[in-house]
Amino acid sequence: EVQLVESGGGLVQAGGSLRLSCTASGFTDDYSIGWFRQPPGKGLEWMGAIAYSGSTYYSPSLKSRTSISRDTSKNQFTLQLSSVTPEDTAVYYCARWAGWDAGYDYWGQGTQVTVSS
Repeated sequence: EVQLVESGGGLVQAGGSLRLSCTASGFTDDYSIGWFRQPPGKGLEWMGAIAYSGSTYYSPSLKSRTSISRDTSKNQFTLQLSSVTPEDTAVYYCARWAGWDAGYDYWGQGTQVTVSS
């Protein structure tokens, strides 16, 4: 069974950094993983992705503050976002990229991050 589980959410002080993990199971490591977020009352925003090759891709609006990495030994993917503000308050999700036909086919349950000012 394919599963993606995010962890690391919670309360973060403005100006600090957040670090989230996505632990994947039920599939091999030849998939890319994307990170998304959904602020309250707003739509889903793609933040970036890490390909199975290890290449990373970031949303231009977040590129300067975002870092995505992976630990293949643990099948774990990490999102770091620096210099956070209350506007970064959102539910953060990881998802598996299954190609242009299927898109992101499996999603984690999401983890809430609240940035306090």
